[in-house]
Amino acid sequence: MADEGFLTRKFGDGVENYYSGSPLNRLAFLRTNHSFLSAALTHPSTRFVLLNNLEPFASTPSTLAFATYADVEPLIGNPFSSVDEKSAIDSFNSTIDHPTTIFLGVDESAAADDSVSAENGKYTGQAYFSVDTTPRPHLSYNAAAESFLATLKDKYPTAVFKSARIDLSLSREHAAIWASARTLTNWNVTAPFCASCGQKTMSVNAGTKRACPPKDQGVERRPCAAREGIHNINFPRTDPSVIMAIISPDGKKLLLGRQKRWPKDWYSTLAGFLEPGESIEEAVRREVWEESGVTVGRVVIHSSQPWPFPASLMIGAIGEAVPGKDTIDLGNDPELEGAKWFPFEEVIEALNFTSGLYDKPPEGYKDGNLRLPPKNAIANQLIQAVVLGNVHLPVSKI
Repeated sequence: MADEGFLTRKFGDGVENYYSGSPLNRLAFLRTNHSFLSAALTHPSTRFVLLNNLEPFASTPSTLAFATYADVEPLIGNPFSSVDEKSAIDSFNSTIDHPTTIFLGVDESAAADDSVSAENGKYTGQAYFSVDTTPRPHLSYNAAAESFLATLKDKYPTAVFKSARIDLSLSREHAAIWASARTLTNWNVTAPFCASCGQKTMSVNAGTKRACPPKDQGVERRPCAAREGIHNINFPRTDPSVIMAIISPDGKKLLLGRQKRWPKDWYSTLAGFLEPGESIEEAVRREVWEESGVTVGRVVIHSSQPWPFPASLMIGAIGEAVPGKDTIDLGNDPELEGAKWFPFEEVIEALNFTSGLYDKPPEGYKDGNLRLPPKNAIANQLIQAVVLGNVHLPVSKI
């Protein structure tokens, strides 16, 4: 048996949550290399993830339907045809809009015939891009997007743009690829103007940054503070949030809460956003106290999950309530409709009957029993870690 390694022996197996674990090497340092991007974009084996209103084009419930460059060329042309990024910025024309096209990375396990390479073959793999195909009436490519979608329906009659937030059935790898594309696309389409001067920005760095160009159609634009120093770049936002499984002082019960809009008897772990200047541990304690009135002492980090709705990073933690301060009081923040301490035995039984918010109860479920989130939710993984004892938590204090 191979050596498991020190960290595994001490802390147990790691957890890779749904929406993480992308098979792609992002090659972030090549996002300004237009020669590579252009070659990758136009390669016949390159795969394109298509989004319409942020929903992914899928051939089956679990599989994305990938388009080719021949499919998307009428809509996007070649956004990397300029010599370099500086030339693209210098030729900025605010009257011409372009569908958001993002370089997602390369699959290094692909066959040689399907691969593109850069830096004299140092980096090779099958390239993946995403394209926002959403028609937008206020933008110049609206008619082209409508025409593209009509053609797409004829070419791929069995594929659809699926409602991925409601139906979390994409395979783990495809879900991770789409999550990255969705988050970056959403940011690009909701940040078209400079926050400093209000003028149009342009997508650069293969879709992962936005710049406020100094010229428009060769004419100097009005001054902008964002062009001073290194500030002429707008980066995508990621909103950190905490989600936590809280153990009772006696180590026999788990704190779960529910919102009013959730299905009957459906409970989950508590969660909330980090605030500026706040550590993860502090956020866990604050959110739990605000929502349930329970005071938490020790906190340990378990795992994390990207959550592309629109751009959160959920940081999973496990905390322990302070003895004598574990009485539930919902009078601080009215966010929760209810919260309860559930014995581990009841939670373990409920793990056999998990379901999504929009799903019907699974077969065998008895009305009135506890319902829990599905396995592809980090909440489920935190619950399992506590009640099944399948994780070793550090005991030393920092």
